[in-house]
Amino acid sequence: MPEQGINMRKIFIILLLILLWSCNRSSSEQGENIITVTIAPYKYFIKEIAGNDFAVNIMVPSGANPHLYEPYPDQINRLRKSAAYVSNGFLGFEMAWMERFEEINKTMKKVSAGERIVPIDSHHEHGNSDSHSETADPHYWVSPKCAFEIARSVKDLVCGLNPDSAKKYEKNYEILLKKIGQADRKADSLFSVLQRRHFLIYHPNLAYLARDYGLVEIAVEYEGKEPPPSRLKELIDLAAKENIKTIFVQKEYDSRNAKAIADETGGEIRVIDPLSENWYNSTMDIIEGIHSSLTGSGK
Repeated sequence: MPEQGINMRKIFIILLLILLWSCNRSSSEQGENIITVTIAPYKYFIKEIAGNDFAVNIMVPSGANPHLYEPYPDQINRLRKSAAYVSNGFLGFEMAWMERFEEINKTMKKVSAGERIVPIDSHHEHGNSDSHSETADPHYWVSPKCAFEIARSVKDLVCGLNPDSAKKYEKNYEILLKKIGQADRKADSLFSVLQRRHFLIYHPNLAYLARDYGLVEIAVEYEGKEPPPSRLKELIDLAAKENIKTIFVQKEYDSRNAKAIADETGGEIRVIDPLSENWYNSTMDIIEGIHSSLTGSGK
């Protein structure tokens, strides 16, 4: 009997410790400064400017399709505790979910990273199952010229959320502008002297990069869907005419149709990751990849 009493006491202590740990964890999370963002690249801008002053809750993580994604309960729970939300402004995901997000957290500050961007009209739907079409192309973050504006929006946001650290954020912002400037100058120098300017991509997510640096993006997708045989033939003929030997494919997308074109033209598939959390490395990789594809210089 005494032994049974000791065992019961041990169980009680263990349960009490678990309860205390759970309460402390909940309290810690409640006190955490969280900014929710729609896509992973925006985390880069927050971290570069604010360091670890804010935790970042990503709604559409790298590797997920932002046109079809549905958030998990943990993401919603962190949204509920967020001080602010940085949206893209043009994504169908936001059109489908933002109203519900605002109901979940009515006090969070809302900032659209696309509010200072001159949009490109989008005349197609990206396969959204909920019929939320995108009237403007949402992929502006890949262009360094647009990234300057994203950085400014994020800087203004974090300075407003934490005015005591505004000087630190301003200093970090200036450093970030220099990094974005490196990517901008790299794109200008590589693309300004090109003779060939057409590049082929499965899903059209480099339109702003093309616009800002004088390139021509040709999409394999047809009206947001897999292309019919007639469209594939057009693309194969165009690739032969323009001597296009590389087809870019975002890692979230099926590359079978792109591979069919590559096989017919003797070309290759190059996988890119514009939804990476490391905006700088991803953007530089895309810039260098397009340049090598248009000059035949390889990787």
